[in-house]
Amino acid sequence: MQLVLTEDQELLAKTAADFVAEKSPVARLRGLRDAKDETGFAPALWKEMAELGWVGIPFAEKLGGADMGVAELAVVLEALGRRLAPEPFVSSVLLAGQALRLAGSESQQQAWLPDMIEGHSWLAGAIQGPRSRYDLFRTGVSATADGDGYRLDGEKVHVQDGFGAKGLLVSARTDGEEGERSGVTLFMLPGDAAGLTATREWRLDSRNGASLRFDGVRVAATDVVGRPGEGAEVLERAVDYATAGLCAEMLGGMSQAFEDTLEYLKEREQFDAKIGSFQALKHRAAEVFIEIELARSTVMAAARALDADDEQAARLVSLAKARCSEAYMLAANEGVQMFGGVGMTDEYDIGLYMKQARASELTFGDAAFHRDRWARLAGY
Repeated sequence: MQLVLTEDQELLAKTAADFVAEKSPVARLRGLRDAKDETGFAPALWKEMAELGWVGIPFAEKLGGADMGVAELAVVLEALGRRLAPEPFVSSVLLAGQALRLAGSESQQQAWLPDMIEGHSWLAGAIQGPRSRYDLFRTGVSATADGDGYRLDGEKVHVQDGFGAKGLLVSARTDGEEGERSGVTLFMLPGDAAGLTATREWRLDSRNGASLRFDGVRVAATDVVGRPGEGAEVLERAVDYATAGLCAEMLGGMSQAFEDTLEYLKEREQFDAKIGSFQALKHRAAEVFIEIELARSTVMAAARALDADDEQAARLVSLAKARCSEAYMLAANEGVQMFGGVGMTDEYDIGLYMKQARASELTFGDAAFHRDRWARLAGY
């Protein structure tokens, strides 16, 4: 497996870095946060990114996509992560979008994906039930047969980019007990469906979140993504795609947090010397650098394994998430420490990276969860 960028990927990475630096400085996130913007990102900028072809990277050309892979999308996500850009790539393009790509019917794909690929809308995945922790099979929503369709009742929490999303990928239980792998069914339904109530959540990282309440939401049999009761595999694969994308965002965030810290170490003086000259801080900075480079290798490996449909892809995704969760927290925490007292103030960006690190660590499973999953998949 080649863990270096191709020439085309390097060009894409450079283009993305330049665009995001110009159009989406960290100050933009501050503005959205302070204004309590309900969308949580800029739909106009989402449209611009779509016009550059980024939203359609992992989709077929017949849908308006670029027919490329996660490895290409990852370099864009890394650039977005560097500036904490809040556009809904992970939730829309990877979580809901990949579920539709993997198991959606042709009519479902045509109904939902081209509009998103053109930047006119976004999708979200409602996959987490109350008190489910990271268990995808504790859905929190029941789907009861009702005539020629189903009736959805229950609750979803922590739906990233779920407030205002045009479409929602919803996991629900059509059979069996909560926690069982069998009996999970995926549905694709409008974000404004009758009987569905969305409540805006304000996430630690200032990004769009929502809790959803389903009270007799009617869905047709044609809204089922894949086969009834057999949605577990598709759900796991879609979450792996989303997790790999999140890891790419995290890689960008930890890299920028570390670079900002290095710049501060070169500027701040104490005892008539630049603090970056102190041996203890050099050692701590070296440790962060090593952890980031290790994380980079795991992200690249996971993305390439998904693109190759490698049988080790799930293990490599868990490896990447475990490494990135710890490396990002280390980079952010050490950054705040090395900035000293001012690192705790809102005036400096390092605190925003720390919040992003914490929120990302807990999304799709923390380091402990993914170490355990890696071990189980490896047969330990």
